[in-house]
Amino acid sequence: MCCGLAALLGVLVHRAMNHQTETAARDKALARLERTIGAYEAGARLPRGEGIDPVGLPRELRESAVRGKRATAVGEHRGRSAMWAAGPAADATAIAVAVDFTAAERTIAELDRAILGSSALAIGLTLLIGAFSVTRVTRRLHLTAQVARRISAGDLDARVGDHARNKDEVAAVSRALDTMACTLQRKLEAEQRFTADVAHELRTPLTGLIAAAELLPPGRPAELVRDRVQAMRALTEDLLEISRLDARSERAELDSHDLAELVARTVRASGTSAELVVLATTRLETDRRRLDRIIGNLVVNAHKHGAEPVTVTVDGRDRTVTVTDAGPGYPEYLLTDGPQRFRTEGMNKGHGLGLTIAAGQARTLGATLTFHRRRGGGAEARIRLPGPRGPAGPPPPGTPAPPAH
Repeated sequence: MCCGLAALLGVLVHRAMNHQTETAARDKALARLERTIGAYEAGARLPRGEGIDPVGLPRELRESAVRGKRATAVGEHRGRSAMWAAGPAADATAIAVAVDFTAAERTIAELDRAILGSSALAIGLTLLIGAFSVTRVTRRLHLTAQVARRISAGDLDARVGDHARNKDEVAAVSRALDTMACTLQRKLEAEQRFTADVAHELRTPLTGLIAAAELLPPGRPAELVRDRVQAMRALTEDLLEISRLDARSERAELDSHDLAELVARTVRASGTSAELVVLATTRLETDRRRLDRIIGNLVVNAHKHGAEPVTVTVDGRDRTVTVTDAGPGYPEYLLTDGPQRFRTEGMNKGHGLGLTIAAGQARTLGATLTFHRRRGGGAEARIRLPGPRGPAGPPPPGTPAPPAH
């Protein structure tokens, strides 16, 4: 707006000055033409360059004068810029005079240079001040957006921490984001504590129920009781595991494993009819227990909510394990927002904890777990394991060397 205003003011000043200068030159030329016409009618001798059809008279101006009109026009006279004034004379001729217009044009040119210089200076200063102000604002906005992304990724300790002296809209947004993050963190921590407390409190009566169920006489009622008690025990253990994952207190215990052998053991232990396909294998450092948990939950989920055949594909070239089935596919909310506990829309049964645990364990391993719908129908879950860690640094001073073999 400042740059546009400076340009507009420059144009207005130029037009006003140009109009004023041309008007003054035109009035001077018409006054001189009046004197020349009087001298011509009195029979006096006219100055050189003035009179009837002088050399250099613009053709349009002569034609206008022949038609009986007095007019003016800018042209040239003796190689210099001039303001011409002409009027009608006898025998279809024009009487004209020329007034030097060079000084006026020079004044206008100098004014234009002054306007351009001052406008450029004003625009430059405006751009510098604007760039400084905008950069400062955008830097704070980028910081706010970065903190919002960290909070979305699960880092609830992230804060903008905008200075208290800032009272603008950006500071208001930053403080609102910090307040929201604090409130969200308190609510999530309260939910995590509640989940963990409930799961812990349930373990004691569950232990007694399991012992009591074993004392029941054989029969169908006893089998039903034992089955429900075991289901409740599994749910309690899942809740405890989720509370630990939510608290991000879990740490992966890495060791070297053959990926294909590890997945094969997990498939066999699941007790399902899943088919194992090994495209390529590799050795990698991972936590076997956590990877077993991820793949086992995916296989069980495929059998529970999908349809056979269930296939587990191992590709060691890009360190991926893919679990596919021929069922209806994952529901839309899971594809867009990821697994959510106790939300089972589009699924036959269950609590929605298996995939939630798988996603949490994958995060602990540093792996990436994604869910897709297969083009030909069915669900596909793919876990991509992280690559090898960088070489370890030198041991700290005083560390004993390994024994020689």
